[in-house]
Amino acid sequence: MTKRITANFFSAMILLQVSTFALAEAPQRSTISPPRTLTSQQAEVAAKNYQKYCALCHGADRQGHANDHAPSLRSKSLMESGIAHQVLRPMQYGRTGTAMGGYLDEVGGPMTLDETWNLTYWLFEQAGYDRLKFSTNPVLGDIELGEQVYQKECTTCHGDKGQGVTGPALANPSALAHNTDDFIRHAIENGRQDTPMPAFKDKLSQADIDNITAFLRSKALGWKDETPILKALPKPEQYIINNQGDDPNFDLKDDMYVSSEELSAALVAKKRMVLLDTRVPSVWQTAHIEGSIPFPYYADLDETVAGIPKDVQIIAYCSCPRAAADYTINKLRKRGYTRTAVLWEGIFGWMHKGFPVMRGDIEGIDD
Repeated sequence: MTKRITANFFSAMILLQVSTFALAEAPQRSTISPPRTLTSQQAEVAAKNYQKYCALCHGADRQGHANDHAPSLRSKSLMESGIAHQVLRPMQYGRTGTAMGGYLDEVGGPMTLDETWNLTYWLFEQAGYDRLKFSTNPVLGDIELGEQVYQKECTTCHGDKGQGVTGPALANPSALAHNTDDFIRHAIENGRQDTPMPAFKDKLSQADIDNITAFLRSKALGWKDETPILKALPKPEQYIINNQGDDPNFDLKDDMYVSSEELSAALVAKKRMVLLDTRVPSVWQTAHIEGSIPFPYYADLDETVAGIPKDVQIIAYCSCPRAAADYTINKLRKRGYTRTAVLWEGIFGWMHKGFPVMRGDIEGIDD
């Protein structure tokens, strides 16, 4: 048996202690040394990587909520919260079930390990806040009472099951695995400055904040490490679906959008087209519409359009549900690709309506 501590074990230990309540006062935190300083060359590359890969959703000035309710990456309460791992891990591996893909090359993303680290340090340097020292100890509270307060105060933005609505998915297993209880508690207490997330320290008691933290932590139960087995990327000769088929002749909404129902009918009828998955390729590996090719929004068009003729119908999709696809199609149209469209609902809407996707192979890691 492999001897390692899993998220299940950690959560189980917390559940054994839920009858204990936290102290009435918030914890006092000291500051710690900043992460290493980047060289001017590293900072320049990191700044370019941010604009290339992150600005579309997180905003050109890191303000957040530019698309898909992506969080602010300059908020004081976030950037003082023990960076780097709370930013580094979702950047590297993404958030399963959300629009956030993994940008580390090991999972199919475009950045090396060093580049992800340097981008994290760059974000911290740009924010300009001192780092707080956070505890790794569990925050103890009453899970049932925490759920009651959560349902009253948090569901409008984060969903009744923590799935995320206009705010992040708080029950996301990856987030719960990488964020400490103290990190979660600090976010509830202080909110996220200059975003819709308010500070609750003056509205809720310290016990209530502890209870919500314990409730959110309990959602880590059942989490299991999984490793995707990467598929080989399609070759140019595979880009066109049903090369001998007829043209789909879509009637586009606003001269841009096609519905999931229309696209599905065209696929069933074996119409000739090209499907572009404009997300980071790591999430294409996890789930994609059959026949689609990874065509990330940040890629160099001179490389990605190779093998795609201008007389074929092109449909792009993303998960936010349209920002990256809109961005890509507008770039293609400027290049003279006029037979282009965007899937209106995005891939999450496509799946929600019950249309099929191809899922990457997953290798489980036994405890």
